[in-house]
Amino acid sequence: MAQENSALIRRWVEEVCSKGRMEAIDEMASPDIIGHGQAQHDTDIGLHDWTSTMTHKGDFLGFPATGKKATITGTSIQRISNGKIVEGWDNWDQLGLLVQIGAVPAAHFVKPADRRTA
Repeated sequence: MAQENSALIRRWVEEVCSKGRMEAIDEMASPDIIGHGQAQHDTDIGLHDWTSTMTHKGDFLGFPATGKKATITGTSIQRISNGKIVEGWDNWDQLGLLVQIGAVPAAHFVKPADRRTA
């Protein structure tokens, strides 16, 4: 069972995330799927809300398309039942994505000044 679940997740990443085959979602996900942490930290989404792209081609979190490429990192955990993904928890670098598409300025950290002693 663990091998089948791993294969399902690998297929999800390849077909949905890498190739953008949104039609594959219906094959791999329950119609009642719930995603936690997809758009905003306090927002859960259902199957109708899932999209995936690494090029900013449309409005995203209120920011208009820029056409810029972006790379993000994150963690995703899924619950699988009867061979379908039924629930998922995602934690990803939303701030990093917003910086890459130019929606917010990058933070530039500077070294603290030497500490002064009295």
